[in-house]
Amino acid sequence: MLPIAQWPLAERRALVGVFTDIDDTLTTEGAITPDALAALGALETAGLHRVAITGRPVGWSVPFATAWPVDAIVAENGAVALLPDGAGGLCKRYQQDAGTRAHNFARMQAVLARIEAEIPGARRATDSAGRECDIAIDHSEFTTLDDAQIAAVVALMKSEGMHATVSSIHVNGWYGAHDKLEGARWIVRELWGRTLDEESDRWAYVGDSTNDALMFAHFDHSIGVENIRRFEAALPQLPRYVTLAARGAGFAEAAAAVLAARAS
Repeated sequence: MLPIAQWPLAERRALVGVFTDIDDTLTTEGAITPDALAALGALETAGLHRVAITGRPVGWSVPFATAWPVDAIVAENGAVALLPDGAGGLCKRYQQDAGTRAHNFARMQAVLARIEAEIPGARRATDSAGRECDIAIDHSEFTTLDDAQIAAVVALMKSEGMHATVSSIHVNGWYGAHDKLEGARWIVRELWGRTLDEESDRWAYVGDSTNDALMFAHFDHSIGVENIRRFEAALPQLPRYVTLAARGAGFAEAAAAVLAARAS
């Protein structure tokens, strides 16, 4: 990982938008900090797209989608998006149809019950009531699981045919072909009618944990906030750049780097 100061100015200047994770990237101790919120606003003022992509549930994301200066929040690892409806409210868009979602929801609840019954200490995330398209096990938010317990949760999810990823706070599992990258591709089509893969060199991605590895691999302009170092040994793909500051302050640092290039 290179210091973000080594990110070439010309590459920063060519960006059209920024994708970002939420937990421990935009937020610090569970809340967005004033500097991170101001950074989103500054990116908006500069005319850049801003999309948050998270493993958090759609229900949890609603107040942030209305309060933060973002074009959309793509929740549940790419499954569902919250978009402004043009009348001051929000609309939901899904990657799966209603019948598929209902079928998968029932299957996932059975897996969730099995995890809690079979893996000592494993408990569903406290935001589970807001989840529609995935399940989550808490490992670092209100419950602490060690590496072996986390690995056991991932293994059980996969044994049930689920996708599984580990964020900085949760283990997420779901059925379907979506993930953070597919969610990014989908929302660019939905909002702007464009193809992300044709312009991926004009987007940056900011993240902090192992469930961001796919995004780090896809985007040339990938940035880890400083707390990514917690997961450095476990990441199959590191971000190209890393900030000096952690969490929300790190996101603000990344945004400032983008904006400084446009001003030069």
